Amino acid sequence: MKPQVILLVVFLLLTFGSALAQDTEPPTTRDTAPDPSQYQWVQIVSGFDRPLGLVNAGDGSARLFLMEQSGRVWIISAGLTNPEPFLNISDLLSPEVFSGRYSERGLLGLAFHPDYAENGLLFVHYSDRDGHTVIARYSVAADNPDAVDPASARIILRVQQPFPNHNGGTIAFGPDGYLYIGLGDGGSQADPRGNGQNPGALLGKILRIDVNADTYAIPEDNPYSSSSALAPEVWALGLRNPWRFSFDRATGDLYIADVGQNEWEEVNFQAADSPGGENYGWNVYEGDERFSSAADPANLVFPFVTYPHNMGCSVSGGYVYRGQALPDLQGVYLFGDWCSGIIWASYRDSSGLWQNNIFIDTQYNVSSFGEDENGELYLVDYGGRVLQLQAAS
Repeated sequence: MKPQVILLVVFLLLTFGSALAQDTEPPTTRDTAPDPSQYQWVQIVSGFDRPLGLVNAGDGSARLFLMEQSGRVWIISAGLTNPEPFLNISDLLSPEVFSGRYSERGLLGLAFHPDYAENGLLFVHYSDRDGHTVIARYSVAADNPDAVDPASARIILRVQQPFPNHNGGTIAFGPDGYLYIGLGDGGSQADPRGNGQNPGALLGKILRIDVNADTYAIPEDNPYSSSSALAPEVWALGLRNPWRFSFDRATGDLYIADVGQNEWEEVNFQAADSPGGENYGWNVYEGDERFSSAADPANLVFPFVTYPHNMGCSVSGGYVYRGQALPDLQGVYLFGDWCSGIIWASYRDSSGLWQNNIFIDTQYNVSSFGEDENGELYLVDYGGRVLQLQAAS
């Protein structure tokens, strides 16, 4: 090959190869809202008792794991539910869960270790018989991949709850391999214990811990890791009840849906390169509206989305869509409301401004969303159903 041709090939590779590499980066902005008429929620399975969450194990099995508030975890595989639960901790839960009345206690969170395929470890967040928060570790049974070994239970964290509401719920592993835990402010109304703005308390926070230890360790780069007077587990504060949060699997950004009190629901954003320590305002602010006369806290960050209580009453955080089946939804964050059934689509436009639009107005009690191994999205209806977001037929 002539030298001139070689130089031309090199030039083309450098120029267009770089452009192609840039084209493969996940989209983070868009200038048009997704068209709701192009999508539908299709029921996959039903018949569950107060389902609260749906996760995958990241082990290549394509299974989905559905949590019921009453303490059971069911495996959904190829559209069918296994006849026996994967895990059943009903006998460990607060009796309030089985009273027949509204309750915010129960089995609230489930997360599989990033190396679950190798180590078989998973973690649950539940309300114990005394009503307090427990984070416990379990192992899958040695002789059955579809069952947990109940004898493997090990409590790694227990937090006292002063009131029966605002227990938080989500536990999830971040891109850094640490376990993030969402805890509410302890309950009642208006945060009477002042937990949200107290960095020495675990309540009203997102915690970040290293569970690759006997119980857990504190990551050295946690914002309060070197302070003896503050809680070293704390990653972010000023939260009322962060019921559902999630990480964008493509960018690592964190989306935190925080349930409001009387007037406003909110969703907060934390960039993947954050050093932590953000203060999301509660109880000085509800949403971006002042709630108390206290001075603005340091590191105050306002939500990127709020909506009033005439549009709902309890926000359920979702996910940024990163699947392949619905390409026009790439980079769009979907979330919903438990009371109204409205689902919103949020995204940043090319100028960096957040846009938020009603996506689909449903009749479901949206308790949670789920994401499978391929990034496809699911809706969990508290009435007992799981639905998948699909292209309209």
